[in-house]
Amino acid sequence: QVQLVESGGGLVQPGGSLRLSCAASRIPDSFKSMGWYRQAPGKERELVVAITSGGNTNYADSVKGRFTISRGNAKNTVYLQMNSLKPEDTAVYYCNLNAIATYWGQGTQVTVSS
Repeated sequence: QVQLVESGGGLVQPGGSLRLSCAASRIPDSFKSMGWYRQAPGKERELVVAITSGGNTNYADSVKGRFTISRGNAKNTVYLQMNSLKPEDTAVYYCNLNAIATYWGQGTQVTVSS
């Protein structure tokens, strides 16, 4: 079993920045990828970005050039640096880890509004 704990969400003005963190209780040997999804009210959950065991990244077109994913020194933490935030980025952001099984964090609210 893997537990994912998210933090860093909050209220930010358009054009502002925010950094989300996700700490995993453990990294399985079968680790495939880790990343972030988001879900806005009335919308389906969508991939924001993922990073694979090989360090490759896959960004949604809507966030390319604005969001950056990285892993911490201990490799059990992943960060999402969000810059130039837009109102349409408002959503609950969920940390995700794919191994043999798929794990989800509890979600953290990001609201972009003036």
